Formats: sequence, structure tokens, C-alpha cells
Amino acid sequence: AIALPLYQNYIASSQVTRAMGESGSLKTVVETCMLNGRTKISDKAGECQIGATGSTILVGDPQSGETLAAGTGVPQVEIKADDNTATIEATFGNSAAAALTKKTVTWTRTNDSTWTCETNADAKYAPTGCPAAAATP
Repeated sequence: AIALPLYQNYIASSQVTRAMGESGSLKTVVETCMLNGRTKISDKAGECQIGATGSTILVGDPQSGETLAAGTGVPQVEIKADDNTATIEATFGNSAAAALTKKTVTWTRTNDSTWTCETNADAKYAPTGCPAAAATP
């Protein structure tokens, strides 16, 4: 009776950490695109090609022509050329823990090239490097 809830919490926590890593790995691609002036994401030549790999705990359609296996999704990337910022948002779904469904892990890039991570999952699932968003009153 005690072990099952603890195990479910452990699974959800590990999935938030996993999504943090999977989405965070795209920061290098985004930086490279921005440095090369490629701010539109697509599979066309001369535009930013993300190349994300499908994840079984995420939902999200490919943005630059990636072929995904059934039951997988990828983080969504947005680059804002006008203010030199970007976001990478991973949305939980598919085989993610039920407590995480539709929750997100979001990497945000400021115009001084600083990246921060935040999640709207419950604080008990959030890893140290990606704290839970402050609740709004």
C-alpha cells in the first residue's frame, strides 16, 4: 500500500528529468541556428532543422520533417528573431505518468544567451535544475 504510490512518484520524477534532458539537448541546435541567422524552423534548405528524436513520454509533431515512430512526440521549438530569444517546450503525453499528462518542461533562452528550465509539473517531481513554476494566486 505504501510502495505503489512511492514507485509512481519515482517514475514521474524520473520522467520529468528525462524530458529535461531530451528537450535540453536541442539547445545546441537552436543556438547554432540562431548564430547562422536561421530563425524559421522547417525542413527547407537554409532554415533551422531541429532533428529531434521521438520520445515515448512526449507529444508534439515534428517541425522540420523528422519521421517519428507511432506513440512518440518531440519538443516544440520557437525562435524569436526580433528579440533574439527562444523556447523549447516538451509536453507530456503518450506513455508518461498520468500525473504528468499535459504538463510541460520549458527551456527559455534570454537575449543574452542564458538558458533556464522550468516545469509546471508538481514540485515533488521537479529536478533541481528545472524547478516547478511558482503557483499564481
